[in-house]
Amino acid sequence: MAEQPRADLITPDTHGPRTHTCGDLRAEHEGEEVILKGWVDTRRDHGGLVFVDLRDRYGLTQVVFSPQDNEAAYEAAGRLRREDVISVRGVVRPRGEEMINPDLATGQIEVKAQELNVLNTAETPPFLVSAHEERQMDTNEDLRLKHRYLDLRRPALQDNLELRHRLYRTTRRYFDDNDFVEVETPVLMKSTPEGARDFLVPSRLQPGRFYALPQSPQTYKQLLMVGGMDRYVQIVKCFRDEDLRADRQPEFTQIDVEMTFATEEQVYDLTEGLMADLWADLEDTALETPFPRMTYEEALHTYGTDKPDLRFDLKLHDVSDTFDGSGFRVFQSIIDDGGHILALRVPDAGDTGRAAMDRLEEYVTGEIGAAGLIYFQFPSDGSGMTQNLSTDAMPKEYGRAAAEEIGAGTGDLMLVLAGQAPTVHEQAGQLRLHLGEELGLRPDPGTGPDQFVWITDFPLVEYDEEAGRYVSMHHPFTAPRPEDLDALDENPEAVTARAYDLVLNGNEIGGGSIRIHNRSTQERVFDLLGIGPEEAQERFGFLLDAFRYGAPPHGGIALGLDRLVMLLAGADSLRDVIAFPKNQSGQEPMVKSPDWVDPEQLEELHLRLDLPPDVEPPAHVARHTRLAS
Repeated sequence: MAEQPRADLITPDTHGPRTHTCGDLRAEHEGEEVILKGWVDTRRDHGGLVFVDLRDRYGLTQVVFSPQDNEAAYEAAGRLRREDVISVRGVVRPRGEEMINPDLATGQIEVKAQELNVLNTAETPPFLVSAHEERQMDTNEDLRLKHRYLDLRRPALQDNLELRHRLYRTTRRYFDDNDFVEVETPVLMKSTPEGARDFLVPSRLQPGRFYALPQSPQTYKQLLMVGGMDRYVQIVKCFRDEDLRADRQPEFTQIDVEMTFATEEQVYDLTEGLMADLWADLEDTALETPFPRMTYEEALHTYGTDKPDLRFDLKLHDVSDTFDGSGFRVFQSIIDDGGHILALRVPDAGDTGRAAMDRLEEYVTGEIGAAGLIYFQFPSDGSGMTQNLSTDAMPKEYGRAAAEEIGAGTGDLMLVLAGQAPTVHEQAGQLRLHLGEELGLRPDPGTGPDQFVWITDFPLVEYDEEAGRYVSMHHPFTAPRPEDLDALDENPEAVTARAYDLVLNGNEIGGGSIRIHNRSTQERVFDLLGIGPEEAQERFGFLLDAFRYGAPPHGGIALGLDRLVMLLAGADSLRDVIAFPKNQSGQEPMVKSPDWVDPEQLEELHLRLDLPPDVEPPAHVARHTRLAS
């Protein structure tokens, strides 16, 4: 049952505009008469005095009510509850020495209330909202998203959104200083392959036809280069209908950049300049540039991923040659089939107990799907090497030789995985990250020095066994290296793309490429991807036609703005840096989006629903729904 409103408390606002925010007042304001407005964060009754912590976006101010100053205000203050909205007129005075709060910007003063206007009352919120406590973070996330307007009152979330605002401001200033023009591209566009499902929008005026929401403005920004805009930037909404996770949302924001006559070096230099400005403005930190670079192959073979976290130094080592001839049949069969034996040296972990090693083996087989884990321990007491294989299965000298090869010695642990590439590298990379978390080697979000790295020299394509064809590693408009053009037909997997990703602390924050600007090359790449001439003309004729009229070389990058803010804020999820995000199911619980629409709207769009049997539409929709058999 809803609480009864305390309507008798509400009074007109007779104070006029506020003179200060709840984060403004300091010791130098002593004696000033001020007007503050905000939400009641906490209320404390202390025998003849009522203390209220008043909160707005800018901070907290302690307000003191006493019957001697205003009996009516004192009595009304005693009835206040959390989240009531009030206006206070009062005088700033210093707190007593023992009452100073050094953790609060306004902690040296308080406001002695003379008048109180209660502008609105609040029912008890479904979860705690307070600048003092973060217990609301233990609340079910869907409940917080359902009442996002309450969740947004949390200082931590407001700080994240302010950080996002500052990132917008610095980004626009940086690109303006570098002679870029911000151009908006259409949100209703044509469906093009970008690697994920499109969100489709039916057309009322063109029955049976659909717009697609952009996965990126890729073709439009290329056309802007053909149009001579030379330097384009846009902070743009993009949409991808894909499975969600903590660092992925169905709608997200990119910093989208394109330049005519660009080289990879120009893109690197421009992007590093932006990162340096952002870190200087938002973190008060000077970044060291240029950032290190690593090829895709080097990243995969050394760290097991194309987005390595370089903040800790566990590396993969290929010890296949060392174990060749060991007599261990599992290893030998993998080596004979062209597979790999990979080892990780874990410093100062040689005394790990049996229970912990059993848990690690369970993680390797259960979570990352490896066939098994072989380990070699070198106890710190120097008692020699132990292994979880019998000497009959593998003589110890092979383990010692591998340990010597990777530098493992007394006090260390050597972990070994075996399998075919690239799967075994990816599994070893997941194990590396797991160890980084378990051993405290990987800093928590928002702590420790940030580590950028460029990943370069990606393959142009990879073969998709399920689809039975080649697919782009990035997108179909990525240019191959000129020296690799001859291999497009005979050995496409050997073709290197002019593509690059920017990685921060193990997170991909941006990716781009030098684009194809020649019609014949674009048609060859389309053909390699199984897009024939007719389909290419139907889907991309506008771009191919544009290439006929003097298209210049061009290239650029797209940076994930949401992910950048998440990493700068030290947040665990994109949902903490977006004002109104979707949950893991792609829903917005507050407004119940997506939702059913009226049958009349479907009729106008010439659509009928064909639902699976396990989906139960509401009655007014069901009458106009054709259920699948």
